[in-house]
Amino acid sequence: MAGEPPSKRVKTTPSSTAATMAATVKQMDGSQGFDAVVVCTSNAAQEAWWQARLEATRGQAARADAIVVAVHEDWAADGAGNGLGTLYAYTKARAKAAAAGHDLDALLASGGTVGVYHTAGKGTRLAPLPGAENNNKPGVKLPSLVDVAGAAMELTILEAVVRQTGCYAPVRKGRCSVFWGDQIFVPSAGHAESGAHHADILAQMGPMPSEAAWKAKGLDTYGLIAVNAEAEAAQVEKVSYDTAKELLKTFGEVTSVGPSLGSFSLSGEMLTCLLEEFKGEIAGKEAKMDSDPHFWMPLTLSRDAYCRVMVSKEETEAAAGAHHDRMAAFKKTLLAAHPGRGVLGAIDVGDGCYWWDYGQLRLYQKNNMLAMDDSEEAAALRDYLKIPAGGIQDSKVDGVAITGNSLVLASNIASGSVHHTIASHVTTGKCEANGCMLINVTARSIKATNCIIYNVVDDSEGGLVLPDGAVHTNVFVPGRPAPLVQTSSVTTDGGKVFKVKMTPNPFSFSDVYKMNQTTDVEKAYAMGAEAHANLAKRM
Repeated sequence: MAGEPPSKRVKTTPSSTAATMAATVKQMDGSQGFDAVVVCTSNAAQEAWWQARLEATRGQAARADAIVVAVHEDWAADGAGNGLGTLYAYTKARAKAAAAGHDLDALLASGGTVGVYHTAGKGTRLAPLPGAENNNKPGVKLPSLVDVAGAAMELTILEAVVRQTGCYAPVRKGRCSVFWGDQIFVPSAGHAESGAHHADILAQMGPMPSEAAWKAKGLDTYGLIAVNAEAEAAQVEKVSYDTAKELLKTFGEVTSVGPSLGSFSLSGEMLTCLLEEFKGEIAGKEAKMDSDPHFWMPLTLSRDAYCRVMVSKEETEAAAGAHHDRMAAFKKTLLAAHPGRGVLGAIDVGDGCYWWDYGQLRLYQKNNMLAMDDSEEAAALRDYLKIPAGGIQDSKVDGVAITGNSLVLASNIASGSVHHTIASHVTTGKCEANGCMLINVTARSIKATNCIIYNVVDDSEGGLVLPDGAVHTNVFVPGRPAPLVQTSSVTTDGGKVFKVKMTPNPFSFSDVYKMNQTTDVEKAYAMGAEAHANLAKRM
């Protein structure tokens, strides 16, 4: 059965935009990337794990000769925010790299490139999957295989992001680029060059719309970037059309506007100046500043406009005014010392770009299941994930009926039927799956529809028999004799029930998060791998 083609996909003629993005995807193969890759994790155990993992997958995620520097954010309980967090991550990475014989400042000064990846956060809306990874949220798995010390393992979300964003390195000489570790995007506008501004931010730019179009596009729900006739950009928060016009009235004619992707890059000079400006906060490790409200907005909006926005966010007018004054002085000093560039620019990723977000459970399911569709975008995603034609890779499935464009990777399934299902590292005697995601599952049998089964070892004689739409995970915790079983549903937003102990779970997702805070992920992963191997032998 497995020797026959699993299904016949409809062949489509790519549109010009789709063809451009398909060609762009082929560049995202790990062959290019930043000279130094800095990953900011949540704790020391994750730092150690990612240091080893990204070194092991160089050439498949980071560039083959990249300097890999993993650090962790040991800040106050509320975190540094992505603004100060970026500066602190670079500060720690610079010291760690120096100890290994690498000078990141000199690298940037000579035209080299640094990519910083933020991965911290609880991942509440992706629950219970981050818990199943022992809080290693960027380690959540995708249906794609990479070689890790001779073993085929799933590509992680972070590795997928590093691979994708590495294509910006050749057009960002002497710059530090900052990305979030849970989303992949394929620009339809290509990889535009940075350098005209000290800072630039990725955004989906388009002409300034009418009020009706503003509402129709839902632009009031996004952080937005506006660009004027001088190609200078301004950051505005989630605001109505009228409020945006009011905030930007001193900005000049707005020629384009679009939702921000959040990812930004800094010239080496601006990075140095920011490190100097905020050295007190970095040393104290207590303040919290995000890039949008504390860097870009005060640098690009008038004082009155900035104070109005921050007061609406429950900041006092005095505090907002003082911060704007501070950033205005910073801007004056920066441009006096390093003229010839603007302050903030926009890098257009193009309207209609592919944007695969894995930060929420529903999006994780949607954007993985997309790989089985018959669309141009799905074909690009399969190419990105390096899934071979036919959808079966490194698997033993001779006795299985595989239909509905299913994808089966590194699996050993003795019998059953797999329809419109993703199965990666699945070992079972019989599988009856329809519309499912099965990732790293060992069980005597599986029967499921529209389910996510993730990191599960089930030795029950009756096998896994799940209700429709169930999410079923195991959490391996060193010191506990058996894995925890944590369940949910594909329609449940983990962020809304994070602190609720749902039936039949033994703990809330929040309890599992707290339990995992001191867990050594390397030991937990080894415990899980041993459990999978032992059951596979008994079967």
